[in-house]
Amino acid sequence: MGTARDPQPQQQAGGGRDRRWPALAVCLTAGFMTLLDVSIVNVALPSIRTGIGASQSGLQWVLSGYALTFGLALVPAGRLGDVRSRRAVFMAGLVFFTATSALAGAAQNETWLIGARLLQGAAGGVLVPQVSGFIQQMFRGAERGRAFGLLGATIGVSTAVGPLLGGLLIQAFGTHDGWRWVFYVNLPIGLAALPLAYRLLPAPPGREDKGGRKHSDLDPVGVLLLGVGTVVLLLPFVQEEQWKGPLKWLLVPTGLLILAGFTGWERRYAHRHESLVDLELFRQRSYGLGVLLSLLYFAGFTAVFFILTLYLQNGKHYSALEAGLSIMPFALGSGAAAAVGGRMATRVGRPLVAAGLATVVVGLLGTALAAHLDGGQSVGWATAGPLLVAGIGSGLVIAPNQTLTLSNVPVARAGSAGGVLQTAQRIGSAAGIAAVGSVFFSRIDARHADWAGGFQLGLVTATGLAALALVVALVDIFGGRSARSPSGDGGSEDGASAVGSSADGPARSDTSTDTPADRDRRAASADEH
Repeated sequence: MGTARDPQPQQQAGGGRDRRWPALAVCLTAGFMTLLDVSIVNVALPSIRTGIGASQSGLQWVLSGYALTFGLALVPAGRLGDVRSRRAVFMAGLVFFTATSALAGAAQNETWLIGARLLQGAAGGVLVPQVSGFIQQMFRGAERGRAFGLLGATIGVSTAVGPLLGGLLIQAFGTHDGWRWVFYVNLPIGLAALPLAYRLLPAPPGREDKGGRKHSDLDPVGVLLLGVGTVVLLLPFVQEEQWKGPLKWLLVPTGLLILAGFTGWERRYAHRHESLVDLELFRQRSYGLGVLLSLLYFAGFTAVFFILTLYLQNGKHYSALEAGLSIMPFALGSGAAAAVGGRMATRVGRPLVAAGLATVVVGLLGTALAAHLDGGQSVGWATAGPLLVAGIGSGLVIAPNQTLTLSNVPVARAGSAGGVLQTAQRIGSAAGIAAVGSVFFSRIDARHADWAGGFQLGLVTATGLAALALVVALVDIFGGRSARSPSGDGGSEDGASAVGSSADGPARSDTSTDTPADRDRRAASADEH
């Protein structure tokens, strides 16, 4: 079978103007909105309890239900965008997310709010994988690295700035109804983004005939197996407070067995059809280890904000706004470093990610030390410097890892491959919050609440997870292959040329048999320098 190459990126539109960067801005704005809703609700929980009398288990579902359905939708929605139309799926997700945000803000009781959050999470999961798919479709080489850098900055900043924005809204609109504006804030963003998405986002790229050997569909059995496996695996983590006892942990091996069945089905299905997930991607060292690194890092990264917010609000009696301001140094460092790190990723490769992880480890240990030395009301100031360092490190992890992990993924698989990566992030976040939260709450009971001790112990645990991610990065660097990524043009449609390439290898002396993808890679490399 001949090699089908990725379509060239959309360069010009509308009288010669390059619309790719404005289109990316629309994608990142919508992505920011969906990712913000992961963290912004944390500081709104007391306001929700006051406003509608929500129970503790209900509040747990408000938080975890969003994460559950978000993770459930990522891979199927990514694949739907790949085989149908990313623009159509993106716009449908945007409409659905905006509508469910309004529904959540108008909730009159706990059941209404939980249902709205479940739908809102699914809408976010539909929208987000299209963003990485569009980046793969619209950009090549160094430009792709810059685009992923901006995506990494969006991920890092949205996670860290959520508590601050939530605190501002609750202070502005009061504790009784302030929580509603945590959801209503999405409405003007979604309504403004919708016409811009229709105008700026590229139409589906032309797909070359594959000789009729494989039929492209949505693999309904694969969708079912992946969905059930993901839900069963995530439930004991996202509902930890509601489910007590050791029996719930039987769901973890059950979920893993279902996911093992999913991989078996995908291998069989791929003989005659295009499967939901291309398992051949995991034979690429950069992709398989990048997904694992992302899972481990997000387990520690997300848990830091969870325990820091609890410590400041419950242990130090900070207001929601004060707690959000205390987290801002991390957001500032992460956003600035991610924009730079994305541009450097294709030139430096995995060592950049390793350096970022080492910086995160140093910053988090410094934060734990600062909290130990200054346990008073000024602890927010004491931890600002170390959190800034950790944020800078985080910016050098998320964006470059995303770039390197997806660099060799064919455009026709970009949505589903990005969905797998983001599903790993969601599973890591849920597991990390459960693990680090358990350590944190081990020092908190009805008789004695050692908030400072719990925070420091939890922070050390989160640091350990970041250190495990560092080990994965080092394995990738020293595991027998070059750590430097190819320039990231997506290789061939079937990924064959990408799998076999190495950017650290010597340049070809014979260019007579170069494919257009080879020439694109050399041009992208020259563009970086």
